[in-house]
Amino acid sequence: MYRIRELLQLDRKIYHTNDLAVLWKISNRRTLYMTISRSIARGVLYPIYKGLYATVPVETLDPLILGKAIIHRYTYLTTETVLATAGVISQTVYDYTFVADISKRVSVGPWLFRYRQFKDEYLFHPVGVEEQNGVFTATVERAAADMLYFSPKYHFDVPDLIDIEKMKAIKEEVGY
Repeated sequence: MYRIRELLQLDRKIYHTNDLAVLWKISNRRTLYMTISRSIARGVLYPIYKGLYATVPVETLDPLILGKAIIHRYTYLTTETVLATAGVISQTVYDYTFVADISKRVSVGPWLFRYRQFKDEYLFHPVGVEEQNGVFTATVERAAADMLYFSPKYHFDVPDLIDIEKMKAIKEEVGY
């Protein structure tokens, strides 16, 4: 019972298997998986994705925090998601688009997540990437530069919303 109380007292809602092992001080994997299984059966934990659990139903989670947690690596939100939010592109974007060190597509609950693979020297370059509500997010200029890296002939519907000089400076500084 104390394990449930520990989970619910924390500000977090999403946990990886190893997070639960550390939190509950369980080193035996069989014991850990049995504890997780029992917590799921009691309705305390909800399975989200392989090795990922939440203390609330998946539909109530913030999709950006979830997208960051699914990959379990350094990632930031960029390209179509940022550009559509800023109004630079007008088409509907169904995927939350991130960049990471691997390429992956994942569907969790009502959301789709797309991770594009980036070289480490571009991925970890901090220019134009800011933290917003616990998620690293590209600025409009960095997202445009990232999009042009992946698709050099990409068309922006409202290019006036991009500071072209700033975008060029980001492309030069990052190196792509």
